[in-house]
Amino acid sequence: MKYISLFLLCLSFNSYAIIIRHDVDEQRYLTKPSKFPALVTFYIDGAHGTLIRPNWILTAAHTTFCLQAGTKVKTTRGSAVVKRLHVHPSHTPGVSHDIALIELAEPILHVISAKLYKEKNEAGQTIWFIGIGGTGNGLTGITIDNYENKGVLRKAQNRVEHAEGPILKFKFDKGEKALPLEGISGGGDSGGPAYLKQGNDYYVIGLSSRYGGGPFEKYNSIEVYSRVSYFLPWINGVMTDPENSVKSGKSLNKLRYLPGGLKPSDLPSLCKDILFSEKELRAI
Repeated sequence: MKYISLFLLCLSFNSYAIIIRHDVDEQRYLTKPSKFPALVTFYIDGAHGTLIRPNWILTAAHTTFCLQAGTKVKTTRGSAVVKRLHVHPSHTPGVSHDIALIELAEPILHVISAKLYKEKNEAGQTIWFIGIGGTGNGLTGITIDNYENKGVLRKAQNRVEHAEGPILKFKFDKGEKALPLEGISGGGDSGGPAYLKQGNDYYVIGLSSRYGGGPFEKYNSIEVYSRVSYFLPWINGVMTDPENSVKSGKSLNKLRYLPGGLKPSDLPSLCKDILFSEKELRAI
């Protein structure tokens, strides 16, 4: 049953695993939670969010299908309990508005939150991706899926290729155009951040959403991220008045559409298999 469930999980993600350069030692991509303390992980084989305030996580809407009040998620220093979901009401799977906020039952006071990037100058910026999704390289594509990866954390660099409206786009460059740790993210990294570090501060500029074209999982592949600066009014509005946000329809407390062909009847067994156990939550 676990493998069937994991297969369904793979189908549910709109984008795929971190792919690295074929000509750079894979060890250089390995990283530690301390390199992005605000990272939150939802399931045993991935899907991420970013702590943006002590009691708020920002993520892609499509990652939240197993999250509800009382669900425990993993932080870089322990765990946190979900109080309520806030899904953007215009979320359309594989199309747009792939963004959600997770309100926590108690604030996380021992982890430094990331900041929201407010500027509209994302195009051309060099950023980082991070996550525990599977891996492969630009020639072979994915060779280790997110379950086989067993929680190994990686980060990769990229440049913002395109910034317009609600989306950012990234391209997996090769050769002279490639950054030293060039890569592309997705899959078990879905919902995770594209981020900048300025001084001691981390700024989240985008959320891993979906595959956007080009050779699949290889060089020249395009990935689409939800653009944080575009959604700032919605994000701030929900956090300012979360109770009224749900009542007024500014946010939804669950997904209107399940991703990847999942049906409501699939969720009990799927979620049982992929949510963290108490033992896994205690493992740092």
